[in-house]
Amino acid sequence: MDLLNTLVEKGLRRETPTREEALAVLATSDDELLDVVAAAGKVRRAWFGRRVKLNYLVNLKSGLCPEDCSYCSQRLGSKSEILKYTWLKPEQAAAAAGAGVAGGAKRVCLVASGRGPTDRDVDRVSQTIAAIKDEHQDVEICACLGLLSDGQAERLKDAGANAYNHNLNTSEATYGDITTTHTYADRVSTVQQAQAAGMSACSGLIAGMGESDADLVDVVFSLRELDPDSVPVNFLIPIEGTPLAGDWNLTPQRCLRILAMVRFVCPDVEVRLAGGREIHLRTLQPLALNLANSIFLGDYLTTEGQAGEDDLAMIADAGFEVEGTDTTTLPAHRADAAAAAGSGSGCGGHGAEGGGCGPCGDAAPADAVPAAAVPADRVPADAVPARAAAGATVSAPAGTQESHAGLVAVRRRGAGTDLPPNA
Repeated sequence: MDLLNTLVEKGLRRETPTREEALAVLATSDDELLDVVAAAGKVRRAWFGRRVKLNYLVNLKSGLCPEDCSYCSQRLGSKSEILKYTWLKPEQAAAAAGAGVAGGAKRVCLVASGRGPTDRDVDRVSQTIAAIKDEHQDVEICACLGLLSDGQAERLKDAGANAYNHNLNTSEATYGDITTTHTYADRVSTVQQAQAAGMSACSGLIAGMGESDADLVDVVFSLRELDPDSVPVNFLIPIEGTPLAGDWNLTPQRCLRILAMVRFVCPDVEVRLAGGREIHLRTLQPLALNLANSIFLGDYLTTEGQAGEDDLAMIADAGFEVEGTDTTTLPAHRADAAAAAGSGSGCGGHGAEGGGCGPCGDAAPADAVPAAAVPADRVPADAVPARAAAGATVSAPAGTQESHAGLVAVRRRGAGTDLPPNA
């Protein structure tokens, strides 16, 4: 197919495809799907080899958020029966992070619900970062605390945060249909503050909220312009008690096309397979590793993922390998730019956001963790749920809602619970 050959050539040159080409990827047929995956896989392997970066989520504060994001179980007025607790103590968060590191995670993502941190919250997170680094000096820390105020990004950077996550989630044109308590511009500003402070920027999207193909292309092109080092691709988790609980608009095939489109538009950026992969990709998860070079290990913020042992087995069975802490995630040109910007780590973006990275060779890292080696005591990890945008809705097969609603399991284990975490 001429389209795919063109996209591969552009991806290897780090050249942006046209909007028409990106839309054409989303419009391919099921008969063409394996060709699309194979083509995008060539671009993924050129920049990241067969390495998969593992990221682990620690939910520092759960529930009771004053924002009204339609996709989120922690939103204002949520009826979701999720865990609710205030700030974990630094030692609790460090113990949770340790479970993920023991499972092979190279990056720990510290997430807290809320509009944005107070200065006291930044102090709390700084103490937590110190507690984690005391035990795991080489681990990357990504903070995800909401909208940042002046000076907070610099304080987090000085405290040892390598990266900051703040997703755009959907296109600017449809953002107001999902959230009214803050704006798309607020999100862009926070990402730019993190970059200006020398942290690696992590910013992605949520698919499956009823958006059109044009909306998906819009947000991915906006991300390309914003130039984060890692782009998490979340698929809406329709959680009971949220406005989007009935939105089952995705098929495994559409998820793969979306991931391929993101890879073609952002060829040398860490593309992370994030929230919702288990319930939407289902048995096609291994194919997605040909497109994404990074995943979350274990549980998400308020929902449960598949067992960490199964994640590691999937990676090995698909012919990929866990990326070690001694490997630079990003391609050399991005890692060098990250170092020049002051982030230094070069393992996920302009410093160290999310994972998976540049042409560092295809050899298996020395510290790759075999599936059998994952201990049973693990912690939770929760990626941002998903999104709801206006526009043409992609119809799901008949019976999709009924057959898949039971796949969403609210998290009951890990930090903030009496049950062992999962990693």
